[in-house]
Amino acid sequence: MTEREVYDRLNRVFQEVFDDRKIRVTASTTADDIEDWDSLEHITLVAAVESEFGMKFRMSEVSTMKNVGEMAAIVAARAKR
Repeated sequence: MTEREVYDRLNRVFQEVFDDRKIRVTASTTADDIEDWDSLEHITLVAAVESEFGMKFRMSEVSTMKNVGEMAAIVAARAKR
């Protein structure tokens, strides 16, 4: 899976979770950049990303992700397995 494919799918997940078709995530996107991205929505988002990509994040990964780029890197690495 290419980086572009990962981000295209992540964009769709973010748009769905936050019910905002205008959202476009980049590697540097953080919770501060999306109005409704709070701790509760973060759980929903993680579950939606896991479902979309058919994988599970480890708790240590979830708690240390600083931005969408880190999330995308984990997804891409798992997709290569």
